[in-house]
Order: sequence, then structure tokens, then C-alpha cells
Amino acid sequence: MQLADKDLISIQETRLLLKNAKKAQVELAQMSQCQIDRICKAIKDAAMANLERLAKMANEETGFGVIKDKIIKNYFASQVVYESIKEMKTVGIVSSDEVKKIFEVAVPMGVVAGLIPSTNPTSTVIYKALIAIKAGNAIVFSPHPTAQNCIIETVRVLKEAAVAAGMPEDCIGCVTEITLEGTAELLKNKDTSLILATGGEAMVKAAYSSGNPAIGVGPGNGPAFIEKSADISLAVKQIIDSKTFDNGVICASEQSIIVEKETEAKVIKELIKQGCYMLSQDEKKQLEKIMMTPKMTMNPKIVGKTAAYIAEMAGIRVPGETKILVGVENRVGHDVAFSREKLCPILAFYIEDDWQKACERSIEILNKEGVGHTMIIHSQNQEIIKEFALKKPVSRLLVNTPGALGGVGGTTNLIPAFTLGCGAVGGSITSDNISPLNLLNLRRVAYGVVELDEIRKNVERESKGQLARTVSRDVALDQAVEDKLDRMTDVIFEKLRNQLNI
Repeated sequence: MQLADKDLISIQETRLLLKNAKKAQVELAQMSQCQIDRICKAIKDAAMANLERLAKMANEETGFGVIKDKIIKNYFASQVVYESIKEMKTVGIVSSDEVKKIFEVAVPMGVVAGLIPSTNPTSTVIYKALIAIKAGNAIVFSPHPTAQNCIIETVRVLKEAAVAAGMPEDCIGCVTEITLEGTAELLKNKDTSLILATGGEAMVKAAYSSGNPAIGVGPGNGPAFIEKSADISLAVKQIIDSKTFDNGVICASEQSIIVEKETEAKVIKELIKQGCYMLSQDEKKQLEKIMMTPKMTMNPKIVGKTAAYIAEMAGIRVPGETKILVGVENRVGHDVAFSREKLCPILAFYIEDDWQKACERSIEILNKEGVGHTMIIHSQNQEIIKEFALKKPVSRLLVNTPGALGGVGGTTNLIPAFTLGCGAVGGSITSDNISPLNLLNLRRVAYGVVELDEIRKNVERESKGQLARTVSRDVALDQAVEDKLDRMTDVIFEKLRNQLNI
């Protein structure tokens, strides 16, 4: 019987990819660290040889972002990620402690399901392929339907190079018949060992409710607080650099600016000087009409577009070189568009009385959306930075750096990654920037160091000691009570003698 319906074809393709990947992964798991590393280098080299071509494909197919920035993201996902993981021990015995007599063996998860978003399609494929294979796992990719061609081509390029370097052929696979039913099969299939989910909130929730282990990323909605001690000119530059990088599609990018009232004028002046456009209240209302869909989800038509393009969509006239559209806001909520995640060059602007109020406002924003993800602070006051670190419900607090590149480890020493865990508060299994170490288990081999008889003797000795200490304490207390009664009796008799003049 030949399948005709697309959903059935997609499900069957997914099942076959998983079945073959599971068999191939058994072979991959037998390889040495040297062999695994050779495959990873081949993946990196293939990506590096195709940086520009894949970036152009992603831009042309999705209409998102900036080609030159997508080239940088592909470079980051290949060369930078590779350099960060190449010395990791991920095969065989990875650590040992002679004193405690324990050693640890790396155990691959098995088959990873890699969900790929349309915002960072080619770079996310490169990154996930590298970390999955480095950890000894096979990976089956599920492309976003609006970026399927560039994703499928990226997978083809990487797989070809990896197989030539010795990888079992089916360790990297990609669904080509893309349907919701096929994606659901990938998430729920018994051959899926772990889901690595990067995408919209609905997709991440589906991953966590699939019944299989999952590492997902919730929405980013990071506020950037410019505290009064900051270098305001530099802070504004870094925010603009971040929010205009690939037109703001990286989820760690800033979504709002919070300032103290005393620096409000200075920050606004600097924003305008560096190419931002401050919206009037009427213009802000016009823009709000196109920022969200009727269901109050992000309008895909503005994602990854330039500020000038978005302004024209909204019927607002701005200079052609405008970098970011900025709107003053004083509310936070699901139906307040400017307080939500905006994967494009739009920023909310909040004005607060002092840093304590700014702290409260940032928590309010994050708790409505973006909790567990990322926040940015620009400050030279270490005490205030520490206060923010102690209280903000985020997994990454970035200091004096652009949010987009700081969060993924480009301008900070965080682990380079395109999957950013949001911790339990954000509904994620981890708060890490995801690396190969998150994609393997550790088998702990522990030698016996004590016998049961010895444990019994220790317990008996401790019990007797505790009993002796208790008795001693009780005797001491009894003596203390007796001494106190004697003193009280002496006092009473002394008073009686005095009264009777004896």
C-alpha cells in the first residue's frame, strides 16, 4: 500500500528516520573520543566552507534578519562552538577521584530530536549537530516549515561531511515532509531519547508535554536597566548593537529599556543621537495595531524586519536610517504589546523613580513573559549589580554588554550556545547554556570503602556517646535545679529569721 496523505507520509518518514538513527547511534556510541572529534571537526569545516551561502538561503527563504549578521551567527555556531567543546571529554571515562574511589563514564542519551526555528535556522542546525554528535548521540531534525529549504540543505552539507569523516550515515537525519502530525510523532516516539526544542512557546510546551525528556527555551523578554552610574553613551550603543543584530531575532536581545527619572532626558538624547526614533503617543498607538495578532501573539510580519520597514507598515514616517523604534510605556501585561517579546527593532521605554523601582519593574516584566531567560544591566555600581543578581528571576544577568550576543556567549564567557535554558522558574530542566554535557548521562562507578559491620559499630558508638552526653546533660541540669532550690530555700529562711528577729 502506497501512502498518499501528507500527514501519513510525514509520520512514516519520521518513524523511519528515528528507527535508522537509533541503529546508527549504537555504532556511534562505540567510537573513540578521537573518532568523534574527527567527525565534529568535519561538521565544523563544512559549515565554515558554506557560511555565506547558507546565510543567504536563510535570509531569502524567511525574509528575516540581515545576511551579514547571519554569516556571523553561522560562524559562531560552527567555529566558536567547536572551539568551546573540542577539548571536552565525552567518551568513556571522563573523570576520576582516587581519594573517593569514584570514576565517571559518559553515556550518550541516544537519539535527539532537534526542533529548528525560522529565526536562526542554519546556525541552530550547525550548533545542534555539533553538540549532539560530540556527546555520542544521533540527531533527527524537524525544520520550521517557513525555513525548510535552508534547513534541509544545511543538514545535507553537514551530514555529507560527517559521513566522509566516518560517522554512521543515519546519525544525522532530517524530516522533509513537514506536518504537525509528523512533528508530534517525532516528539512522542519511543525511539526519541531527548528533545532539544528551540522555537515558539507552543512548540516548547508541546515538547515538555510529549512524555519524552526535553530541554526547551521559553520566550525571551529581557529588560535592559541603564542605572545612573552607567556609561550612558556606551550602554545605548550596546543596546542598539544588540537589538539591530540580525534585526533583533535572537531571543536574548533587549525588549525594553528601564531608566531612572534623573537620567531620562540624557538617555533619550543619546538614543536619538545614535539613530533611534522616539514615537509620539499617537504613533505608538498606530504601531501597537500591527505588533500583535488578534490572539495577542507576535505578528510574524514584523519579525526580523528593519525599523523603517515596520514603521512604513504602521503608516509612520521616520528617517530611512532609523535603527530602532522606541515607545514610552508605563504598563505591563499580556495585552500591552510594548511590554511583550518583540523579535524586531522595537523597544519599550520605562521611567522609574530610582533603582529599587526599576528592580520591581523588571521583575514585573519578566513574570509576565520571559521569566527564567535573560536580563541586562548597565551599571558601575557593584552593590546594585549584586542586588539585581540576587533578586531577578532570570538564568542570565548580563552586565555592560549587548543582550543578544552576551546571552549566547559571544561577548561574554558564557558557554557558546543557541539553546539557552531557562531553569525551573522558566519551565526548563536546566538554566545552562546547552552544551554536549547536557546531552549525556554519567555512569558513576563507586568502589566500596566501608563494611556493614563497621557502619554498625559506628552507629553503636555514636548512639552510646549521644546517650552518655544526654545523661551527663540531664545530671548537670538536675544539679543546677537542686542548687537553685537550695539558694531559694536559704533566701526564704533568711527572710523569716529577719522578720522574727531570730
